[in-house]
Amino acid sequence: QVQLVESGGDLVQPGGSLRLSCVASGFIFSSASMAWYRQAPGKQREYVARITSGGVSNVLPSVKGRFTISRDNAKNTVYLQMSSLKTEDTAVYYCNAIVSYATSFWGQGTQVTVSS
Repeated sequence: QVQLVESGGDLVQPGGSLRLSCVASGFIFSSASMAWYRQAPGKQREYVARITSGGVSNVLPSVKGRFTISRDNAKNTVYLQMSSLKTEDTAVYYCNAIVSYATSFWGQGTQVTVSS
């Protein structure tokens, strides 16, 4: 079965860094566009970053320069490196895979809490 397993979420102080990982299985990872979304309390799920199968990335303007998305196809893993974290970044972060216009998969999420 398809699985997307996120890890790396933690409690971190403002200005700190975290690297989230998402390990995928059950589909052809190398052909999929991968993305990270987040959902803060009381808010809708929000796009954060994506990376194509060719390694071309895009991030939400508000996190540009602080967050970097990358992938390692040999490990079936997508990463989100987060630096200069702000309290506003607090959310559950979800890994997303899109293999076609009609086929997508979601992980269970990992909690990132930025607080002093």
